[in-house]
Amino acid sequence: MPASSSPMSNRGDTGPVEDRREKELVARAQRGDRAAFAALVRAHQDEVYTLARRLVGDPHLAADVAQDALVRAWRALPAFRGDSKLSTWLHRITVNTAWTHRDRARRHAAVALDEVAERPALPGVDHDPEVAGEMLELRGRLRHALDRLPEGQRQIVVLKDVYGWSHTEIARTMGISVTAAKVRLHRARARLAKDLEESA
Repeated sequence: MPASSSPMSNRGDTGPVEDRREKELVARAQRGDRAAFAALVRAHQDEVYTLARRLVGDPHLAADVAQDALVRAWRALPAFRGDSKLSTWLHRITVNTAWTHRDRARRHAAVALDEVAERPALPGVDHDPEVAGEMLELRGRLRHALDRLPEGQRQIVVLKDVYGWSHTEIARTMGISVTAAKVRLHRARARLAKDLEESA
């Protein structure tokens, strides 16, 4: 993934010390050290679950996806070459695992825009019931509009606008062309804007 991310991205940069330690843990885990892999799981399991939750909607299904993704990561770890960050690699495994579970369950679920709900309130908002109420209403409208998107469009919005994936990465992961990814994103954003305008 690109080094820069969208304003909605939840990815944080790690320092050189953390990066070195993670590389050491990866190397040990690749040699079969389960304790090292357990440490990696503890470091990344929350972000794996969060991504799964946004993609499939249902929290119980997301837990299954996250667990399955981490099992797949353990099996595939010997092939990890370090060309990308471990978190990026885990994100791709999680997305592919979510696709598998989605096809198996044939679900159409909402994705929660956690960034909107978790952003710090603007100065004075907590003390202004009217403004706080308006923000709460906007969050509800956003979630409802996202829920109304076709599944493919919703997933592209999550990957692009929340996680900052490039069109190329999205296209490769979803098995579509870059042009198709751009078209779906454009249509999804247009539909979101229209739904928000109509619900205002």
